[in-house]
Amino acid sequence: MDINPFWQRVQQLWDLLEHQPMLRTSLGLLTLLLAALAMGRLVRFVILSAMKALGRQPALFWLNDFLHNKVFHRLAQVTPSLVIQFGLNLVPDLSATASHVLGNIALAFTILFMMLTLGALLNAMLDIYARTEHARTRSIKGYVQLAKMILYVFASIIIVATLIDRSPLLLLSGLGAMSAVILLVYKDTLLSFVASVQLTSNDMLRVGDWIEMPQVGADGDVVDITLHTVKVQNFDKTIVSIPTWRLMSESFKNSIQAPH
Repeated sequence: MDINPFWQRVQQLWDLLEHQPMLRTSLGLLTLLLAALAMGRLVRFVILSAMKALGRQPALFWLNDFLHNKVFHRLAQVTPSLVIQFGLNLVPDLSATASHVLGNIALAFTILFMMLTLGALLNAMLDIYARTEHARTRSIKGYVQLAKMILYVFASIIIVATLIDRSPLLLLSGLGAMSAVILLVYKDTLLSFVASVQLTSNDMLRVGDWIEMPQVGADGDVVDITLHTVKVQNFDKTIVSIPTWRLMSESFKNSIQAPH
């Protein structure tokens, strides 16, 4: 079989690349992107296969909560951006400016998926806690929601700072100047958090309690306590959502309390 024509075409392509730096750089970036995506798929397959196998062990059943909340899925999604971050130095003829900009974008994606991983981890921990005895009387959903909110706010600040190539402290100082606006926007969240802490610390309300609050049409069992709302299932099976802060600012009657 004559392979000389093949090698001639390879040589012609190589000569073309030597005289076309932009083409060589584009091909290098495309190759890096494909390698990053392939590595991401591989890492995801390996991690999920390993965790599913371990999750079948009775002592490691909690790994199924991690899988259900896609903790490992999110963690594997960090791989492509990491490959791009560390692989930009291998792209031929890539300018320092382009390398810096693309590196910042890849870093922003890394932070984004790390944020999503931590958020999924908090959800998994909440599911694990829900199976414990304490969950019947003490709900931590409000605290988890607050932690996720703080996580997302700070991660968003870091992502924006990374993309615009500025220090996160600069953006935080700007938020300090806008504290009045921030307090106005998150007024209900702050009030709900304070009310949730007071309700929990003073043991005023638990899941399973029967409360009466005529001003909002609530007369039934407390079925869920979150950061912003308390859900009550009335005797006629209707659901009433009460803002948590209203339970501290207005009166309600707790007729039947869940057993301690």
